[in-house]
Amino acid sequence: MNSLNFKDQLAAQRIYLILGALFICSLVVSNLIFQKFFYWDFFGIYTFEISVGILPYPITFLITDIVSEVYGKRKANQLVIAGIFASFFSLAIILIADYVPATSWSPIDNGMFTKVFGATSIAVFASMMAYLLAQFIDIQIFHFWKRLTKGKHLWLRNNFSTFISQFVDTATVLLLLCSFGKIDWALFSGLLLSGFLFKVIVAALDTPFLYLAVGIIRDRFNLKQGEELNDY
Repeated sequence: MNSLNFKDQLAAQRIYLILGALFICSLVVSNLIFQKFFYWDFFGIYTFEISVGILPYPITFLITDIVSEVYGKRKANQLVIAGIFASFFSLAIILIADYVPATSWSPIDNGMFTKVFGATSIAVFASMMAYLLAQFIDIQIFHFWKRLTKGKHLWLRNNFSTFISQFVDTATVLLLLCSFGKIDWALFSGLLLSGFLFKVIVAALDTPFLYLAVGIIRDRFNLKQGEELNDY
């Protein structure tokens, strides 16, 4: 643990606030844009067919790993809870916007708005259930490996915790969306494989960014390996 002077406490709070803002933005946006699907030919090895909502989602796991490593388990869990409130608040706004009638001259009429955002409530519910389960699993596994390795091998706990939690997240979301009839069951296995593999690749690729972010914060606050910020 590391005690901070007042100036460093303010700096730590600002960094945490920025990370939290990026985390919440990524989470909320992923729920809003999920209805568009795209394909990606991965060097001719495999063709991914996945929702664009998956693009910002791995950022949330990268940020919780950064926060877990530097700020500790409690602060990481606070981000998860804040993300839940932000997602449900955005859902409430969308439901109200969908309910009020469009004017005759509105460039977006009622039908088009409902078509784009009408499934958002189901998406948010499915995403939040998966998100809660996956993020808490990610944080628990991350800190289990941190204790086991005595703060060493950041790449191991980052990837191991993310791989497991991302599989849980992908499977839970698809199960709920298929159960509510938003996605055909025939697409389940293909979307599960594509979604999980894509997240695994992204998780592996974001490891250098995790080391960079953690290294910068450690240098700023003179933290030793495995040491966490305290008293801010």
